Amino acid sequence: MSDEWFLQTGHGVRFEWGPEGARRVGAHVACLVVVDVLSFTTAVTVAVEAGTAVHPYAWRDATAAAYARRVGARLAVGRREVTERSPWSLSPAALRRAPFTPRLVLPSPNGSAIAAAAGEAATVVAASLRNASAVGAWLARHGYGVRDRPVAVVAAGERWPDGTLRPALEDLLGAGAVVAALRERAPAVTPSPEARTAAAAFTGTPDPAAAVAACASGRELRGGGFPEDVAIATELDAASVVPVLSGGAFSSRPIADRN
Repeated sequence: MSDEWFLQTGHGVRFEWGPEGARRVGAHVACLVVVDVLSFTTAVTVAVEAGTAVHPYAWRDATAAAYARRVGARLAVGRREVTERSPWSLSPAALRRAPFTPRLVLPSPNGSAIAAAAGEAATVVAASLRNASAVGAWLARHGYGVRDRPVAVVAAGERWPDGTLRPALEDLLGAGAVVAALRERAPAVTPSPEARTAAAAFTGTPDPAAAVAACASGRELRGGGFPEDVAIATELDAASVVPVLSGGAFSSRPIADRN
């Protein structure tokens, strides 16, 4: 069986799930949009809004600390490990309260791992419900979404205890919001059936914020004592930043910039 069928070839806008989906489509598109609503890409929008360059990294371990030292960045800690000396974490709420740092290494086994693995093979953008419209406008402005300039929107998903992918509603809605925004601004784009269905999931959800708050991942975060993270993640189109990966870090690009 040919991998071609799974690359959604012939379509300018593609949709996939998780690290493996990103690996398969990433080498065959001009742009890869990573969506990890709870919470990597939401955290990226918060940090980038403050002027921080965010370095994605797959794991929070000794190698992450060494990498942070090498690039001259602070290392984000776990949500429950925030202290006065280490106030930066994957929690968007903690990042809003933390003092400014020019560079931050933000490990995450889902969205951050996908972004770090994608590297510079394609233009990599971080999207969430907070900045979906801005990302859609930026993609349209740069001509992404047509057959000779394809874009793949990848929902990061979560992981089951055995490490396998758990598709996550919040990331489906975030990815769908990006596709819907791109289609609205560039009607000539050619979405795959997968991308069209992701967009329909978002546009067909009467209250996406309520859906994210009530879904499994939202309940997990709220039950774990982080309701503010869910609230920030569901600030629909509150952010105008478009975080683009360059030189190993995400920083904001204006919608009208040129590649």
